Amino acid sequence: MLRMLLFSAIACLLTTTMDAAVKVEKIAYKGWPNCYLVSNGEIELIVTADVGPRIIRFGFVGGQNLFKEYPEQLGKIGEATFQLRGGDRIWKSPEDLQITWAPDNVPVHIKVTANGLIARAPVEPTTGLEKEIEVRMPASGTSVTVAHRITNRSGKEILFAPWVLTMMAPGGVAVSAFPPRGKHPEHLSPTNPLVMWAYTDFSDPRWKFTRKYLILRQDANSSEPQKAGTFNPDTWATYILNGQAFIKRAAADPGRTYPDFGSSFEMFTSNEFLEMETLGPLANVRPGQTVEQVESWGIFGNINLAQWNDEELDRVVLPLVQAVGSVR
Repeated sequence: MLRMLLFSAIACLLTTTMDAAVKVEKIAYKGWPNCYLVSNGEIELIVTADVGPRIIRFGFVGGQNLFKEYPEQLGKIGEATFQLRGGDRIWKSPEDLQITWAPDNVPVHIKVTANGLIARAPVEPTTGLEKEIEVRMPASGTSVTVAHRITNRSGKEILFAPWVLTMMAPGGVAVSAFPPRGKHPEHLSPTNPLVMWAYTDFSDPRWKFTRKYLILRQDANSSEPQKAGTFNPDTWATYILNGQAFIKRAAADPGRTYPDFGSSFEMFTSNEFLEMETLGPLANVRPGQTVEQVESWGIFGNINLAQWNDEELDRVVLPLVQAVGSVR
């Protein structure tokens, strides 16, 4: 009997360990024959290997994809110009049409790791930059760490910052946090920039300001793009869609210089998607040197906000941000 109980306990332990393991599986996805599914049984994401590096899907296992997809661009490869496609990507900031918008339409190399994978693109022939995304998923839970890197292979020094852009599926609401607020005259120094583009219109009803938060709603019926940037040492934002919340969080250094008048976070929307973007500091990147922007992601269900105000956002969203944890 003792032997049977011991065998049963060991079998149960082995089953639990296997169930808890992070699985990386090569799959076909929406026309691309070479994609990789990373899952711990609770959450899953899909990385494309035929183009990229790009994370095209993130969500609960079997649940909705919180990331935007362009169906007409999925499954295709080798286009001459950059394709939005959807999902999460790494770009170079400041933005320019020649370097930033370099096509990522060729196959990438996938290296499977103990808890995820690394997707590395070939060196871009027009820019000399090499881009990669590393996924590190814990064996349980609904959070994941995603490292985005750019290596300078051009042979010359280039001034730029890593810029991570995550395209969210339409119909949701994004919330970003300002740095902690204070009162006058105890706090006399400014705490953060609020950056506008030429097309930014804060009278647009998709924007909402509270004392602690900046809120932007995606609306398929509003065709005018909107964008704003800000800085927060604890950079984070959430996107709430159909009762689920996606959190992305990154660290920013107040002692460094950031692109776009000092932005560590930007959000953009059109009538097709909403984009949540974090930025690293500007650096003179030498040949062979790599810059990195690391984000912590999390996904949560059963999200119900009674109102879009400070009290309700503090109650519902802040515990999710703490659950995701700081960048690691």
